[in-house]
Amino acid sequence: MAPPSSVIVATEKSTSDFTLLQVHDSDSQMFLEKKQKATNPKQFRWFLLLKLHKVLTCLSWLTTGFKATFGLVKKRISLSDTCDEDPKYRGKLYKIIKIFLALSIGALVIEIIAHFKKWNLHNMMMIQPFEVQGLLQWSYVAWLSFREDYVAPFVLLVSKFCIVLFLIQSLDRLVLCLGCFWIKFKKLKPFIEEDAYDVEDPSNFPMVLVQIPMCNEREVYAQSIGAASQLDWPKDRILIQVLDDSDDSNLQNLIKDEVSTWKEKGVNIIYRHRLIRTGYKAGNLKSAMSCDYVKDYEFVAIFDADFQPNPDFLKLTVPHFKGKPDLGLVQARWSFVNKDENLLTRLQNINLCFHFEVEQQVNGHFLSFFGFNGTAGVWRIKALEESGGWLERTTVEDMDIAVRAHLNGWKFIYLNDVKVLCELPESYEAYKKQQHRWHSGPMQLFRLCLPAILTSKISTWKKANMIFLFFLLRKLILPFYSFTLFCVILPFTMFIPESELPLWVICYIPIVMSFLNILPSPKSVPFLVPYLLFENTMSVTKFNAMVSGLFQLGSAYEWVVTKKTGRSSESDLLAYAERESKSSNEDKILRRHSESGLEILCKLKEAKKPEKKRNKVYRKELALAFLLLIACARSLLSEHGLHFYFLLFQGLSFLVMGLDLIGEQVS
Repeated sequence: MAPPSSVIVATEKSTSDFTLLQVHDSDSQMFLEKKQKATNPKQFRWFLLLKLHKVLTCLSWLTTGFKATFGLVKKRISLSDTCDEDPKYRGKLYKIIKIFLALSIGALVIEIIAHFKKWNLHNMMMIQPFEVQGLLQWSYVAWLSFREDYVAPFVLLVSKFCIVLFLIQSLDRLVLCLGCFWIKFKKLKPFIEEDAYDVEDPSNFPMVLVQIPMCNEREVYAQSIGAASQLDWPKDRILIQVLDDSDDSNLQNLIKDEVSTWKEKGVNIIYRHRLIRTGYKAGNLKSAMSCDYVKDYEFVAIFDADFQPNPDFLKLTVPHFKGKPDLGLVQARWSFVNKDENLLTRLQNINLCFHFEVEQQVNGHFLSFFGFNGTAGVWRIKALEESGGWLERTTVEDMDIAVRAHLNGWKFIYLNDVKVLCELPESYEAYKKQQHRWHSGPMQLFRLCLPAILTSKISTWKKANMIFLFFLLRKLILPFYSFTLFCVILPFTMFIPESELPLWVICYIPIVMSFLNILPSPKSVPFLVPYLLFENTMSVTKFNAMVSGLFQLGSAYEWVVTKKTGRSSESDLLAYAERESKSSNEDKILRRHSESGLEILCKLKEAKKPEKKRNKVYRKELALAFLLLIACARSLLSEHGLHFYFLLFQGLSFLVMGLDLIGEQVS
């Protein structure tokens, strides 16, 4: 062994001309080791301090966020009146959800005990009766045996049934998208005959009736009346009916004043108010069509109170009827003035863009049939009369008349390029009630129309399309499997691993279908995941509405007018004034008229102070949120991975909806 201060030189020969020398100095090695020992503790302490600072910062951020969230939730619960949510909107479904929630809590407690006692599922199934220790373990073994023999097969059967429905509906969605792609690729669209109407001869223009049904539309009545009065059509060939069902005398006077203002400007417009307000919108339209002068008109255009057609609307729609005696309806597309107002309106925009761009356009082009949207459309009055007119038997009078017209052989045209500006509901309460009406009404109509469909003279293919695709698949099966599969079966499978759903059912196919839904509105792609969670969350409302409409339960026949905000009212008044100042020198509207319109709007706001609004708490959504989060905790015990994240985010989305934290927030 060499002394400590010695230097060892090792020489090695190689095939090349170079020689490698390795020098080992034991003193230098000891020096480096001492230096590392001296510096490492200081660096390590600084490293620990930095890590501790990051941890404390993170904890402080989480604590602040949790405190703020908890405070918001506490305030929301304390200020919200849970009674505001009418019990008939909850019904038996809420009780069933509570039973499921109680069962899931009990199952989670048992699974936690089994997890900490290390009662492995495989070992428990192989255990002999004499090896069971204690009553608790015996109960757990008995539950496993009962679950495997009876519960799991039933859940597996129901889940397979729902998966089949899910695949069929996904296939239908894919076919619709392919049809839309074909229309875009071939640039197919309805055409107008070149010599439809002689622009220079107003007497050749057909007589058009414009109807604006409204009921307590305080925020938007002025903009709809103003927009209809701006329609570019010969004044002696058009009549505007303002069909006011308002029960507020002050509002009635304001609407009368607005009608009088436009009448003084030369617009052919009248005001109608029913003394007996029955049948909601259908009753209002039916009453208006019974007027004697209606027989002088050939077409009727309908606009809801928040719709603002462009001046050229009639010139883009009515000419399609020329030379097509079997054409009964021309439907235009909706466009939304407040689609970027909040997350709720953005998600609604995705749904409605797909509905108009894909569903309505494909059905209109290939089948010449689709559901009338209730507004922004022009009907041939003869088609309405031959189909039985407006009926008050359901809450979807628009779909009702469309189905009856189709059964009588009338064809429809959808114009994707003609857009009418309107407003989306900005609060979750308004949207929820709107969706309840939109999904309970079709089931009411299906029960009533099924015999007529079966006995009608249309082709067998059209009958099958109307029954299986239009009604069953898109109005019944969609909300049924969405709620049952993702809100009931999926959390249950966390406690029944024998019937666990595959990943492609809960992740891959839903994401692909959601992506197809978003394609018509490309700017919404960043909202893909929120949209998927939102649709699953809304399935409880749609399922409840579908069941109530099918079996005539609860609030199936209740009509609730969707609340409007009238965000564009003031700007529209200014725009109308500017348009009219350019359009006619004889009937010139100066800026002061616009200002007087704004003064009227201010008086309107002062005339009746709106009631104090509150965000509400929805019990069904909260119960489902806790059910999904409990199932999420169970999946964490069994390390399910993707199932855990899906249940976590879906549970949180239900929590957000239940606390009404989406959409318009009232301070």
